[in-house]
Amino acid sequence: MAALDGARLRPEVQLSPAPAPRRLAPYSFAVTASVEVDGEELADGRLVLLYDPAGQEAWNGEFRVVTMTRAELEPEMAGDPMLSEVGWAWLLDSLQAHAAGFAEPSGTVTLASSQYFGGLADRPSSTEIEIRASWTPADGRFERHLAAWGDLLCVSAGLPPAAPAPQGPAEVPSLGGVVPMPARRRPRSH
Repeated sequence: MAALDGARLRPEVQLSPAPAPRRLAPYSFAVTASVEVDGEELADGRLVLLYDPAGQEAWNGEFRVVTMTRAELEPEMAGDPMLSEVGWAWLLDSLQAHAAGFAEPSGTVTLASSQYFGGLADRPSSTEIEIRASWTPADGRFERHLAAWGDLLCVSAGLPPAAPAPQGPAEVPSLGGVVPMPARRRPRSH
């Protein structure tokens, strides 16, 4: 877990330790994060690092990263028929931009729209994106996976992708096909 301390996270990402699940693997570590700009929370999520020294066949390895990312979207984004595919591309592009080697990626991108009625009718309609993903780290550079997930949180919150600091002289990060969302949106209502 000491490797995670070396993660270079964007200043908008506020990281907190969290209770780790106990039944998924013999060893686990978890953090939660939120993206905050000017005191407004724009996105939140959770990252869990699982370790099973015996390995697990479904993981094709000893480690597994499991994440959840959630953000409210602008109304005009909600109708985009490619939004689910774009959300998944944000994840893959973030991993690649941070040279976070991975295998066996899987997950879901869920869009939820809310229209309010009755006593809540004064609230504007809202749409939320939730990206649940897991993958097997292909190397022991867990700080790169944490930094990539931090960038996924920021991009899903509508912030432009940020190029990470170079990992070494031979590695030049590429943002690939990352598609930023429009400017920041209003704060999430709880």
